[in-house]
Amino acid sequence: MKILYGVQGTGNGHTTRARVMAKAFNARSDIQVDYLFSGRDKDQYFDMQVFGEFASYRGLSFATRGGKISKYQTLKHANLRELHRDIKSVRAQEYDLVINDFEPISAWAAKLNAIPSISISHQAAFMHPIPKHPGTLFDRLITRYFAPTDLQLGVHWYHFGHAIMPPFIEADDTKQPPSRNYLVYLPFEEIDDIAALLDPLSEHDFICFHPKVEQEHQVGNISWRRPSKMDFGQVLQRCSGVIANAGFELASECLHFGKKLLIKPLSGQFEQLSNAKTLVQLGLGHSMPTLDSEIVEEWLVKPAIERIEYPQNPDILIDWLVKRDWQAVDLLCEQLWNKVRFPQSVVTQLDKLPIP
Repeated sequence: MKILYGVQGTGNGHTTRARVMAKAFNARSDIQVDYLFSGRDKDQYFDMQVFGEFASYRGLSFATRGGKISKYQTLKHANLRELHRDIKSVRAQEYDLVINDFEPISAWAAKLNAIPSISISHQAAFMHPIPKHPGTLFDRLITRYFAPTDLQLGVHWYHFGHAIMPPFIEADDTKQPPSRNYLVYLPFEEIDDIAALLDPLSEHDFICFHPKVEQEHQVGNISWRRPSKMDFGQVLQRCSGVIANAGFELASECLHFGKKLLIKPLSGQFEQLSNAKTLVQLGLGHSMPTLDSEIVEEWLVKPAIERIEYPQNPDILIDWLVKRDWQAVDLLCEQLWNKVRFPQSVVTQLDKLPIP
């Protein structure tokens, strides 16, 4: 079986999910997978060895400024002519299946060539009536048409009574002694704004990863570091808590490791606002609408959460893909959720939800 796997490269969450899948694919002799990334320049990706010689395109991405979506900059940098040319250049007809994680070039190439396509993404979960931010007409159009596929297989922290999968977590579950450090990952915020947020909290130590950090350095109570999968993972497993934007994958890892979470959703970004609403509703995290030192100070004294055990091995999903019985999604999702272990505190919150 030959698969083209398209991954949205804006941010690191989609890439993190694809890494888990790529490791499992690489262990199989019955599948060949080629990877296509779009959303940023190829030299801006890191720790990409598992994907081999992947293709990279500019694609479409959302521009941000000061922790907000900039619609003007987004439209200014969108090159629809280049996008159309890139879609036409993809030889989708050479593949048996296109897997898509909110990536427009591979999705539209599959559609134009009538190649079966499956979306495996967090965004696909929003095609169902689940807890989410009200959004706008623009948000609904983006969710439905940005990267259209034949089948939408959503990924979320809970299924809410629909054909939605749990996240797969790439993790070493070896017990790590906790540190006093707090991990901070706010890549859509400006470095000066993050420093102003954390400087007043001098009694606490923060390790801050940011794509604009040129080299590791320490300023007062803040250690500034460039993103690195290995370094980030080690800090995450030992930290006392995480302050981050409301991306799905990092929040999933925090839930799996039992790390208390304070999120600042990207203003104007439907997915992140929806994630924040769900985490607060389920009692799994706290949210702040803007960078606010007083809210951080209150959060720092809150207790840790109980961990949720999410699956780490996607072999059940891959077997389902190879079998090609792609409409039998309910059984697939049931098998995967049977591997999830919720603490009683989360079960209590879930029991209060109006599940169909």
